[in-house]
Amino acid sequence: MSTSDNPNLADLQPETLAVRGGRPDGQLSMAPVLWASTTYEMGTLEEGRQLAHSTQAKKFYSRHGNPTVNAFESAVAELEGAQAARAYASGMGAIAGVILGLCSKGDHIVAQKQLYGGTMQLLAGVCPRFGIDVTFVDGTVPGAFSQAIIPGRTMLVFAETPANPLLDLVDLDELGAIAGPITVVDATLATPLGVRPLDYGVNLVVHSATKAMAGHNDATLGVVSGERDLIDALWAFAVLQGACASPFDALNGLRGLRTLAPRLRQQGATAVAVGRALESHPAVNWVRHPGLESHPQFALGQRQYRMHGGVLSFDLAGGLEAGSTFVSAVKLCRPATSLGGPETLVTHPASTTHAGMTSEELSDCGITGGTVRLSCGLEHVDDIIADILQAL
Repeated sequence: MSTSDNPNLADLQPETLAVRGGRPDGQLSMAPVLWASTTYEMGTLEEGRQLAHSTQAKKFYSRHGNPTVNAFESAVAELEGAQAARAYASGMGAIAGVILGLCSKGDHIVAQKQLYGGTMQLLAGVCPRFGIDVTFVDGTVPGAFSQAIIPGRTMLVFAETPANPLLDLVDLDELGAIAGPITVVDATLATPLGVRPLDYGVNLVVHSATKAMAGHNDATLGVVSGERDLIDALWAFAVLQGACASPFDALNGLRGLRTLAPRLRQQGATAVAVGRALESHPAVNWVRHPGLESHPQFALGQRQYRMHGGVLSFDLAGGLEAGSTFVSAVKLCRPATSLGGPETLVTHPASTTHAGMTSEELSDCGITGGTVRLSCGLEHVDDIIADILQAL
C-alpha cells in the first residue's frame, strides 16, 4: 500500500512520513527506483499530444516530469502537508522559478533583508532588470511585512526562517495572516520536520533540498510545495525555465529523507552543545541558534519549531583577521559552503555565501568579518567542540 492510499495518513507523525513517503503504487522495493531515461516512446500521435498538454507527465520528456523525480516531489508534499510539489535542479532554481514564474513587469515584492546571499542578489540585482520592484524589511519586526505591502501591486511576500546565516526568525502566524499577495517561505534550515509553514496559512514553502533534506552532500536539489493550482502554474514556467531536477539527485533526495529525523535530531543537539561552549568564550562576541536561551527570539523558536537544525553562527571579537585565522585553524571541521551533511562544515559568510553583497548590506544584516557559520555534522559532539576550541 502506498502512503497516498493510507487512510490514516493525516495521523502519521512527520518522522514516519519521511520514511513512508514517495513510494508509488505497486512499488515493492524498499529503496527508491531510478528512472534515468530522458524520453519515452509514444504509442500514437494522439497519446503524444495528450502528454504534451498534461501537467507533470511522468513519461514524456524529463523537463515535464520523471517517475523518480515525481516520487521525491510526492514525498516532500506529504511531509509539508501540501497538495503538490515541484522539484528543481537547485535551491536557487526553485527560488528563481517562484519569483520569475509568478511576477511580471510592474509587480512588487516585499522581502526581508535577512536572506541567503544568492536570494538577496536575485531580488536586489536581477528583479529590477525585469521591472519588478522589491522592498526589503526587517523580518524580525512585527508588522514589517504587512506595512510594506502596496495594495494592487505587491505580488509576493518572501521570507526565510531561520534566516541564513544569523538564524533570525519570522513569525509565521503573522506572515500566514497576510491576505492578497502570495506568501513564500524558504524553510531550508528548518526542514519540514522542524516547521511546516503551510500549516500557518503560508501559500508556498521553498527548500534547498541540497542541504539537510538530501543530507549527504551528493545531491543538488530544490523543491517548492503548496496548493496544486499554484504548483501547476509554477510547473508551466519551470518547463520553460529548464531547471529540472535530475533523477539521480532525486533518488539521493529520497534516500536522504528516510534518515532526516535522526540526523536532524543529533545535529540540533550538537549545535546547542557547541553554542553553550562558545557563549562564555572570551574570543566570541555572540552566538546564535534558536535552541539557545540567549537567542533574541528564543520564545518564538520554542513556539514555532518542532526541531532545530544543526546550523549555528557566532561572531569573533577579532573581526576579519580572527575569522580567517579560525577557518584556517580547524582540523576536524571542514571549510566548505554547504550545510546539513554528515561532516561539520565551517563557512565564512562575508567571503563566500554572502560575498556578492556590499559592505553596507552585510553590515545592515549584522554580518561582520568575524562572523562564522557552523553546520554541525554527525561526528561526536566532544570531538567537534574540541576542534573548535583549539582553533579559537
